[in-house]
Amino acid sequence: MPLTGGEIRLERSHDGSVANLTLNHGRFNVITWETRQVMADRFAEIDADRDIKLVVIRAEGEHFTSGGDIAGFMEVDPVDLTDLGQNITAPARSPKPVISAINGYCFGVGLELVLATDIRLATPAARFALPEMKLGMIPGSGGTQRLARLIGLSRAKYHILTGERITGQQALDWGLVSILAPDADALEQETQALVEKMLGYSPIALRTAKEVLDKGIDGPLYTGIELERKAYSMLRASEDFAEGVAAFGEKRAPKFQGR
Repeated sequence: MPLTGGEIRLERSHDGSVANLTLNHGRFNVITWETRQVMADRFAEIDADRDIKLVVIRAEGEHFTSGGDIAGFMEVDPVDLTDLGQNITAPARSPKPVISAINGYCFGVGLELVLATDIRLATPAARFALPEMKLGMIPGSGGTQRLARLIGLSRAKYHILTGERITGQQALDWGLVSILAPDADALEQETQALVEKMLGYSPIALRTAKEVLDKGIDGPLYTGIELERKAYSMLRASEDFAEGVAAFGEKRAPKFQGR
């Protein structure tokens, strides 16, 4: 029987402007079929809340997640797997910036989840892997495509075709993560510092930058530049840009409203 359960706590902080999602399902935080849908449900709630400006994904305990409920996949009808990547990868479709903080194991669907986030932080103890090849399978929630775009085709082929793990230091060196904190406590401190920094920026500018980057990267350069140009022009008319310019001239911190 497939595993059920698996909590994803949703807690708000910073006066409701930050949504904190925490994986919690035993020592290894196994992601069940049910957990996948919970992630989609959580993001549906987050995306509909105009007060939330940022999202942070963490996990309880020493490991982010060892991956999915392997045995449970044999209980799922193959036709249901055609939309496999639509729930756990909800962070990629969210208009809000999503940060993930990773310690310990981050395997399989867990890696596919963090690949769908915008900024990743980790520790040297973090280990990343897509080990599906060892089961006679391939990653099915965006892992092949997103990993190749982040670390390059050659490295992605090696790690997907062999299932070999990526260390925390390699993840930093290759651009898979942006910050490598010394330990779990430092990881939380770095995460909070990043949250504070980004909360000081215009929500509409953050949202627009995420969209331009995500939609422009896979198209021809001229298409991405045109998208950037039009987005820039749109932001020129925003109240936040006017406030940013005024604050700069007055040598004070801007008070952005997301308009």
